[in-house]
Amino acid sequence: MKAFRIAYKPVGLALGAVGGMLAGAAFKQTWKLVEGEGDAPDALDEDRPWRQILLAAAVQGAIFAVVKAAVERSGAQATRRVTGTWPA
Repeated sequence: MKAFRIAYKPVGLALGAVGGMLAGAAFKQTWKLVEGEGDAPDALDEDRPWRQILLAAAVQGAIFAVVKAAVERSGAQATRRVTGTWPA
């Protein structure tokens, strides 16, 4: 069982990287819908108001959390279908 968990680590890392890319793309598209602008503000962008900075951070955090959970859960379910064992 311990060897299986170690073997799943690279798969989990790869899924995390893919999930990060998906979340980044989803955030960019969502931000265009929310504010009608191409680039989300950075926390150090002095030309943007607090409201816009905090809204961007909240939206980005929510999207990343949902995508991360969906990718991890899908990976775990696929692993169980293939191996019969839950990876956690």
